Amino acid sequence: MRYLSGIQPTGRLHLGNYFGMIRSAVEMQNQGEAYYFLADYHALTGASEPGQLPSLVQETFLDLLACGVDPTKAVVFRQSAVPEVHELAWYLSTVTPMGLLERCHSYKDKVNRGLAASHGLFAYPVLMAADILMYDADRVPVGQDQKQHLEVARDIAGKFNEKYGQVWKLPESVIREDAGVVPGVDGQKMSKSYGNTLEIFAPEKDLRKKIMGIKTDSTPVEAPKAVEGSTLWGLARLLGREDEKAEYRGLLEKGGVGYGDLKKKLADLVLQEFAGMRKRREELAADPAQLARWMAQGAEKARGSAMGVLARVRAAVGTNS
Repeated sequence: MRYLSGIQPTGRLHLGNYFGMIRSAVEMQNQGEAYYFLADYHALTGASEPGQLPSLVQETFLDLLACGVDPTKAVVFRQSAVPEVHELAWYLSTVTPMGLLERCHSYKDKVNRGLAASHGLFAYPVLMAADILMYDADRVPVGQDQKQHLEVARDIAGKFNEKYGQVWKLPESVIREDAGVVPGVDGQKMSKSYGNTLEIFAPEKDLRKKIMGIKTDSTPVEAPKAVEGSTLWGLARLLGREDEKAEYRGLLEKGGVGYGDLKKKLADLVLQEFAGMRKRREELAADPAQLARWMAQGAEKARGSAMGVLARVRAAVGTNS
């Protein structure tokens, strides 16, 4: 069984990244072969400044390892270390219906939020399909927001198989139903694009300040607080032991505790949840040479695997002569 997933290096990892994808990735590296890539090609469709990408890749790599991704168990690599993915993306694009891409909600959402309506942004799902198929993935751990792109990858693979024979197996998504949508500090889905994230490795002072700024209603201290639809509960339900979750929910339901105290308790839960990872990150950052070796080893393994798959594809389409 081979697992694959990717994450864009567009800033520090946040709670949405962790509960949406990373936690599953950590578990799956112990269940089979795991390939995890830093999607720097995809990051170019965003609004990052030229020159920032190398440091963002390094920081995201470090964050992933601190969260428990093990480069001695999983193949962790930079997407652009395997440029052959673009050749595969072209082959896939020749069988991809325009209507399939036009139905992708991610493109519309990003354009509505001000990103340039570029071909790269529009064709993002084709490159994502190439990312997945390039490594013969069986399972793809994704957040709810990426589920449609996995379905598109399956559709494209099916179209390719119809034309060229049984080249691809169809990958399956793995979605943690217990995570659902992780809310940001404004109540919307937590996303760097919305500027509403709680970064796992932010300084404690900054993290507490962000949590204290979470939007709440005007329910008085003595009254019970809403649970369903509450940003505070939406985050607390993911943190700590079961008894700690039950205690937090009880504080909301019975009343007598103000939002300020509830936010302070939530900050304690967040810091407690990620304390070990924060310490691990400091240890890893102290050895940049080892980080570079792991990155190079991951790239070598990923490219070796990709070349074997690409040879099969070239034979199928007739470009191997």
